[in-house]
Amino acid sequence: MDYKNLLFEVEEGIAVITFNRPKALNAMNTETMKELMAAVIDCKNDESIKVLILTGAGEKAFVAGADIAEMQNLRPKEALAFMELGHETLRLLETLPKPSIAAVNGFALGGGTEISMACDIRFASETARFGQPEILIGLIPGWGGTQRLSRLVGTGRAKELVMSGEQIDAKRAYEIGLVNRVFPPDQLLAETKKFARKLTGMPGFAIKMAKHAINFGYDLSLDNATRLEMECCAQCFSTDDQKEGMKAFLEKRKPVYTGS
Repeated sequence: MDYKNLLFEVEEGIAVITFNRPKALNAMNTETMKELMAAVIDCKNDESIKVLILTGAGEKAFVAGADIAEMQNLRPKEALAFMELGHETLRLLETLPKPSIAAVNGFALGGGTEISMACDIRFASETARFGQPEILIGLIPGWGGTQRLSRLVGTGRAKELVMSGEQIDAKRAYEIGLVNRVFPPDQLLAETKKFARKLTGMPGFAIKMAKHAINFGYDLSLDNATRLEMECCAQCFSTDDQKEGMKAFLEKRKPVYTGS
């Protein structure tokens, strides 16, 4: 489809979705969220796409948050529909059976932090800033911020950020486990693509099973979670890539994976 608020590019098995409302610091309105949902579905259905990267247009923002101009006059029923759209979209992103990486190039506030947390991996520019400032306008996070943030950094740090509305820089985000790696601004996208290319060379079904086991085992009891892990691991033995990987290991050569 044609996107008004996103750029969508695919090269060498890597899809790059760029939030493209730089005048609004890439703030998320209903239209943009619907476009994001459609783009994620396209990534899911396109077998040529192996990895998804999300980033923001311009030098200032990844996503500066939800569009307050659109939100300010919403009634509770309308606000709930807006929250539900965001949750449905981010859950699609979170459960996408392919790796997703947020390349956070600037402000990732409110909905921006929430979008990044729905990705599997977060790489950040040294100039990036994170936060859940909804409390400062009389709200709380509504797209998963109270839940995913707690799971990533612990309830104490999540409460500190959510209740104060304070922003943190990329260095602090790395220290508390919110981001995986930090790069100079001019290296962020190149380093993200470099890592994405590494993932495209991995056995795709095993990547899918690893993500599934981590995502859906997290809230299970240890016995049930490890059972899920065993079943996901066993499924990998149905693939040609598993046979190639073990054969290459024994033959002391680099494996050639085909995704089958």
